[in-house]
Amino acid sequence: MTTHAVAAMHTAFTQGSSFLLTTHEHPDGDAIGSCLGLAHYLKGLGKRVSLYCVDPVPETYQFLPGATWFQTQVPEVAFDYCVVLDVGELGRAGAVSRWSPALGPYLNIDHHSDCAPFGLHNLIDPEACATAVLIHRLIRAAGHTFTAEVALCIYTAIVTDTGSFRHANTNPEAFAIASELLQCGVNTVAVTRQLFDDQPRQRLELLALVLPTLSFSDNGRIASLTVTQQMYAQTGATPEHAEGFVSHPRSVQGVEVAILFRELGPDLWKVGLRSHQRVDVAKVAKAFGGGGHKAAAGCTVAGSLVEVKSRVLSQLGLR
Repeated sequence: MTTHAVAAMHTAFTQGSSFLLTTHEHPDGDAIGSCLGLAHYLKGLGKRVSLYCVDPVPETYQFLPGATWFQTQVPEVAFDYCVVLDVGELGRAGAVSRWSPALGPYLNIDHHSDCAPFGLHNLIDPEACATAVLIHRLIRAAGHTFTAEVALCIYTAIVTDTGSFRHANTNPEAFAIASELLQCGVNTVAVTRQLFDDQPRQRLELLALVLPTLSFSDNGRIASLTVTQQMYAQTGATPEHAEGFVSHPRSVQGVEVAILFRELGPDLWKVGLRSHQRVDVAKVAKAFGGGGHKAAAGCTVAGSLVEVKSRVLSQLGLR
């Protein structure tokens, strides 16, 4: 992150009066937390702010203040700027990826290493553990304090993207920011309960059907789980209930890459990839038109389950 990028963003936030904030499809904690953290900050500056995401806010994150502000349709009004957060690539931003003058110039804030600088101003830092960290830096650089709402949103984003400070992207800055946000009133026990200890029954019932699909390959270095549409129908669960399932095969001793195959429709699969850093799964996902981080990435692949598994395993090519 350069000083110039921070200054440029600050100037845009100061000069603009209306902003559309958006993030990627199937939003996670960092996507929602970053958008809401920035939204609360801009509203505190007296700005008009709207939020758009092609998919609804997952139930897990609906406790965050302002979660109901998100719309699944782009508002039919003009904005001074369109702030795109955590998308990885612009195509994941739904209707906003098709630029129109009413959107205003893009402001791109991201921590994905392969994110293209598509904005008028681009604040991209792959060393940040979460995009929300960049929101924290922007607010701190402007000399402003953190309200309880902003602090809660940023903290939630950091906790989710670092896997509760367990993933390799956890760095000293992550702990330093978390410590600061706790002093702003964040209740870590309440956040943990909302994120991890208050699961809907359907999620556990779905997991009970998914775990028997556990399979290993490459001498136990690759492990995978499969979620089908039939499983959703049987349990009344939805795709968001399968979020985090990939952590189960990833936790097995000797596993270097974990994969979650989720059926989207006939011969279409969402593939989630996680690694312990040695294998760059972002390169694998990119080969299928996806992307992400070195240790966490995803893509969508067409074909039967057998075909998709074969193609993904072949692309991994562990040695």
